[in-house]
Amino acid sequence: MGKAKLAPSKGHSIPRLELCAAVLAVEVGQVVSETLGLQDVNYHSDSRVVLGYINNKSRRFHTYVANRVERILQSSHPSQWEYVATVNNPADQATRSLARVEGFETSLWLLGPKQLRDLKRVEPSVDAFELVNPENDKEIRPNVTIVSNKTVVGDFCDRFEGFSRWERLVHVVVRIKEAVRRFRKRKVEVGADYDSAPIAKSDAEDAVLRQVQYSAFGNDISHLRNGKPVAKSSPIKDLDPYIGDRGLLRVGGRLKLRNLPLQETNPLILPKKHHVSLLMVRHYHERVHHQGRQFTEGALRSNGYWIIGAKRLMSSIIRDCVPCRKLRGRLERQKMADLPQDRLVPGPPFTAVGVDAFGPWSVVTRKTRGGSASSKRWAILFTCLMTRAIYVEVIESMSSACFVNALRSFVAFRGNVETDCGTNFVGAVKELGITSIKVGDEPISEYLDGSGIVWKFNAPHSSHMGGVWERMIGLVRRILDSMMSSISAKNLTHDTLTTLMAEVCAIVNSRPVASISNDPNAPEILSPATLLNQKICYPDPVAKLTFSEKDLFVSHWKQVQILSEMF
Repeated sequence: MGKAKLAPSKGHSIPRLELCAAVLAVEVGQVVSETLGLQDVNYHSDSRVVLGYINNKSRRFHTYVANRVERILQSSHPSQWEYVATVNNPADQATRSLARVEGFETSLWLLGPKQLRDLKRVEPSVDAFELVNPENDKEIRPNVTIVSNKTVVGDFCDRFEGFSRWERLVHVVVRIKEAVRRFRKRKVEVGADYDSAPIAKSDAEDAVLRQVQYSAFGNDISHLRNGKPVAKSSPIKDLDPYIGDRGLLRVGGRLKLRNLPLQETNPLILPKKHHVSLLMVRHYHERVHHQGRQFTEGALRSNGYWIIGAKRLMSSIIRDCVPCRKLRGRLERQKMADLPQDRLVPGPPFTAVGVDAFGPWSVVTRKTRGGSASSKRWAILFTCLMTRAIYVEVIESMSSACFVNALRSFVAFRGNVETDCGTNFVGAVKELGITSIKVGDEPISEYLDGSGIVWKFNAPHSSHMGGVWERMIGLVRRILDSMMSSISAKNLTHDTLTTLMAEVCAIVNSRPVASISNDPNAPEILSPATLLNQKICYPDPVAKLTFSEKDLFVSHWKQVQILSEMF
């Protein structure tokens, strides 16, 4: 018996059409079996995809394929299905023409394939038919991995770890208790008493602390309820614990006849390694505005909480606190570079010199009918980079000409030098015709070139690179400003300021440049003045004279002497 059906023009793939052919074969086989009373029926298909669908036991199909495979398995078993090659499949001749009509009598359509007539054929195994390319087959559903999670009901306190603030945790517990009370209200009979008052915040705090104490000290609480002492290995044994009126564990002691609040004499006990203790410390640390451990511990204790090992817990929290690190963090220090060669190579004094200007000061220049006219004066500080001695020249203005004159006076007095200076002397360099290191063709620059002076600039806005002379300016200027505030500006003249600067140089150069020895056999003190003058000390011609404050207004030389003594 043969049967063929017309395939639709669109909407079906080749595997689907072959599966429909397998369904048709099952229906035909069922009709033939019922008509002829056959028991053993075998089915053949030239589609390994369809044979894989029928023998599948591990994957799932989409609805179209699943329904037809189910229909096939209702009337047959996978062991009844075998594979036949396409060239030996007589079903293909129902849709294909024959080359000659004379060959129809010997065609496969009437005789069937040769393997059906072979009595010695071998039955193929069912395992031979597997799914063909199951990963790319659109009719097969993708594998869905189902992960089975085993839920274990643990400690209720573990849910507290989802909160980062103590106030938020208490607020949520209040809301939960209100929801529970509303639920119970539905179960209360009509006319029964019902508490409609709002839930207090303290009740929610007690509920949280009670759960924490039961989680950490459950065995100790059981012993205390049964009238037994806590175990010797308990971490709260030395606190003499007892259960208070609210069912909470408190610190005991000998203050029963107290006249103090209960929270101060018998605080609540909390474990160290617990998230609620962490929230509590953070809460009171913020309330004292991120102060230190003493403030935080005092606030925690005064509010009635005793945390075991609180000091270490607070130290770890304060160490990781971002506002505390911003407010009281240790300043980072940059590693300094190597010292320049000018400060390390021995040589005569004032060979390598640092130069900078400071001031100004107001001095009286001339007397007028109504008073006096004043002008400003500045000072140029020369610092020896080896002996740390200083030399000060007073100038009338911050012009290049004044600085050039001060430089020439210094060179005439101390000899040729190698000069380092800041960027405020760029104008003087232009006047001298000097670039970074090279010297121009100006007459003055030729003199400096012949003298062997090398000029070097510091980087702009880098005052720390001139720390040697900046330190000396700070030493001189702070005391000078203090002295200038104690006298009237009407009595300070140019000559007075010049003499005062000379006295200041002598005093600053007499300071020790090394630590003072405690050895009585070596009483000498090394100072820049010793290296410059080769004298340990020299007599002061006016040291035996005494002056009073009235002498400030008598003569200029006494004024200079008094100011130098004050310095």
